[in-house]
This record gives sequence, structure tokens and C-alpha cells, in this order.
Amino acid sequence: MQLAGIDYFIVVLYLAGIVMLGLYFTKYSTSTNGYFLAGKILPFWAIAMSIVASDIGVTEFIGLSGQSYRYGIVAANYDWIGSVPAMILAGLVFIPYYWRNGIFTIPEYLGRRYNIYVRTIHAGVWLVIIALGLGVTFWVAGGVLSNLASWSVKTSIIVTAVIIGIYTTAGGLSAVVMTEVVNLSIMIIGSIAILLLGFWEIGGWHELTSRIASLGPEYKNHLSLVLPADSNTPYPWPGILFGLTLVLAPAYYIGNQTIVQRCLGARNEWHAKAGMIFGAFLKMTIPILVVFPGLIALALYPGIEDGDVVFSKLIKELLPPGLSGLVFVALVAALMSTMSSVLNSCSTIFTKDIYEKHLNKSASDKHYVIVGRIITVVILILGVISSPLTQKFHGIYIYLQTLNSFIQGPILAILLLGMFWPRTTQWAGLFGLLGGILLAALMYIFKRSLFTIEETFLYIAWWSFLGAMIITWSVSLFTKPFPIEKIRGLVYRQVLYDDKVQEAIKKQINS
Repeated sequence: MQLAGIDYFIVVLYLAGIVMLGLYFTKYSTSTNGYFLAGKILPFWAIAMSIVASDIGVTEFIGLSGQSYRYGIVAANYDWIGSVPAMILAGLVFIPYYWRNGIFTIPEYLGRRYNIYVRTIHAGVWLVIIALGLGVTFWVAGGVLSNLASWSVKTSIIVTAVIIGIYTTAGGLSAVVMTEVVNLSIMIIGSIAILLLGFWEIGGWHELTSRIASLGPEYKNHLSLVLPADSNTPYPWPGILFGLTLVLAPAYYIGNQTIVQRCLGARNEWHAKAGMIFGAFLKMTIPILVVFPGLIALALYPGIEDGDVVFSKLIKELLPPGLSGLVFVALVAALMSTMSSVLNSCSTIFTKDIYEKHLNKSASDKHYVIVGRIITVVILILGVISSPLTQKFHGIYIYLQTLNSFIQGPILAILLLGMFWPRTTQWAGLFGLLGGILLAALMYIFKRSLFTIEETFLYIAWWSFLGAMIITWSVSLFTKPFPIEKIRGLVYRQVLYDDKVQEAIKKQINS
């Protein structure tokens, strides 16, 4: 498909505007607090919109529409059953403790609650997972731009890397968040355009359901949110309940640096909590924007083998010049939101948890900001290099969730026990983390012998979580816990007081 002149004008106008907006916030990024946490000035509405924008990046537009094309509306469970309860839990319980402790990263919290080994291992593993996940986004970008703008995949990847790298490297978290506020607005407008024209072309919801039902018995569950346990899809109901609702979704919103970092940059604790909870309400509308287009494509164009191309197909077939450029910009906006979020969280973890902690403990603020910018460029390059790995999986969303299943379960286990059980020990956290990751890796290697479905990421997430919980609990019983004062403020209902308040309490006790 060739974009028209008006489409290219819209795209160029958007790219120029978003880069200028991102570069504007460079003046707020001269210190580590400003660069990595936006100077702690973010309001709740910007946090909420930024979380949703980074979460529904281009992998959701392309990937989830492809999954709904293949498997049906069950893909909407990732938001309706998965995200919303997990975000409310994170906002009410975990985010306040993170914010009060003044941490920069999730590994930093784990280091305080457990030990330096847990902090370093978690940081290293996350850097690898995030870099590979960034490769997914690059590959999607290459495919989308290649299909819509007739660029080569290689050229598309390089162009997007350069543009995103400019403002993310320069502006830090404040640039990332404020550009995502704009990007989310554009994404919503573009998605609504696809939905309205798609339903107009089909003739309404009733006609859509009739066309899907007429495709044959293999599509009988396509409009069902609950699939049988023996369903040969990635989404059987036990996997959705145990793997998604109880593990992957809570782990994502409680222990994912990319998501939590926005709340850490809030202007106060109330805005930190409200940002996550308001984001949960916004997420309730997302399946309509990213899942329903896959159903529309199935009704209009059945028989497409690669579901990941259906969103591009809708743009090509339904939209006139001008509107094509707008939706194209929506995809680019989604792409940029995901990439800029990932890059910023990567640079924060590397700088604070690895470089500052192990390599240079006494450098200046300016030095750490420079290191953060350098590692942003390095992660960009690694993401470009790893992007072709996406081809080895049946859909980009499957690849992304498979990556997450290796780490999300063990991380959630040690976060839950560390937060809610003071008896959890530092060595239990270390063995729980390593044991859970090893268990996930073994289950993936031997998945054909252990499971009856091909894509097993939901089951791997559940069993690695359960295994890590058992290991952490067992080791805690045989090792010495921290004194209660050492973990005060790190465990639920143990309030963190500042030095003046603690001194006043001690005087009151002594008197």
C-alpha cells in the first residue's frame, strides 16, 4: 500500500511534533531524580495515561488483533480479567510502599527487603527480558511500516530507533510520560476510526456475529470469553484463571519496572496511587480498541494465515487518504510509547542497580545521567539486533508472553511473601528467585512432555510462581529472618517513619 501525500504530511507533522515535545523536557533531566523519576512532579492523570499508552503499544494493536482473529474475543481477558484487578491491587497496596521508600527501581526494593544478590540477579534478568521484548516491538514496527509505507523492514527499524532514541535519551522519564499522554489520545482516535468504518462495512454487530458463525464449527467459541480446559489454544480457562489472573497480570503491574516507574515519579503518594487506579478504569475500554478489530477482520477477510497482518489489512482496505495517515500515526504513536518506556526503564535499572551499586558508587549526578543516556543507546542497538527472533514464534504476542513467563511468576512470589510475611528471609528470596526461573526454563524445554497444548506460557507462569512460593517459604523456615526494624516500611502494615518521627517515638518510649 502507498500512503497518499496527505498521509505523509500527517506522519511527518506528528514525528516532528513528538520529537520537539520530547526534547522540551530535556531541561528537567539534569539530575538522576529528574532524568529517571521526572523530578517527582507527575500528576495522576499523566501517570494513568502513560501506563495505558505504554501497555497498549504496537504489540497490542497488532498482536492482540491478530490473537482475536485466530482465537476470538478471549484475548480481551488480558485487560478485563487480568489488568483491572491487578492494577487496583498494585495501586492500593504496593505502590504506596514503593513511593514512601523513595526507590528508583523494583530491584532496589528487593535489595532492601532481601539482599544485594537478589537485587543484582533480578536487575540482570530483567535487562535481558526487556531487551528481547524491545526486539519484538522493533520487528512489529518493521512489518507495519513496510506494509503501509513501502519501506524495507531494515530501514523501518533503523528509522524508528533513531527517532525514539533522540527524545528518550535526551528527556528522560518526563519526556516519555508527556509524549505518551499525546500518543494515547492519538491511539484512541485512530482505533475508533477503524471500529466505526469496520462496523459500517460489515453492517453492525449482528452481521459480524453471523458471519463468524457461518465460518464453521471451529469458530463456535470465537465469541466466548471462557474456553474449555482442553481447548488447543493459548487461552484455556485454567490458564486464564491461574496463569493470567493470579500470576502474569499482578506480576506485570506490581513488579514491572516499566509500569511502576511512572508511579515512582508522582508528586506525592496520593497521585502515585490514583495514577494506577485511574489507569485501571482506562484499561477497561482497551479491548474494544485492540481486540474487536481482529473480529472485524475475520468477518471481512477470513482465511488470512498470519493474524499479525490483519490490522494493516484493515487500514489498507477501509480507510481513505488522510484517515489512513491518522491511523498510521496511531500505530507509530503506540510503537513509540512502548519503546520509549522500555528504554527509560532499562537505563534506570542498569544505572541504579548495576553501575552505581557495583561499578561506580561515588560519581556525580551528572555522571549517572550520562551513563543512563549511553545505556539507552546500547539497549536500542540490542533491540534492533534481537528483533528477528520474533519470527520463531506463532505471533508476536505469544513471543512476548513467553518471555514474561520465565520471570514474572518467581518475581511475584518473592514480592508477595516479602511484602506480606515478615518471616521471609534474605536467602529464601534468593533461592525462590533462582529456583522459580530454573523451573520455568525446564518446563519450557520439556513442554511437549508436560503439557497438551503448544503455547504453554500461562501454565509455565502459574507453576513457576507456585514453585517459587514453596521454595521461598521452605527456606524461610530454616534461615534467620531480619530484625523487624530492618524491614520496617518494606512490609505491609509496618509503617516507614522518617528520622524525626522515629526519634520522637524513642523519646516517648524512654519517658
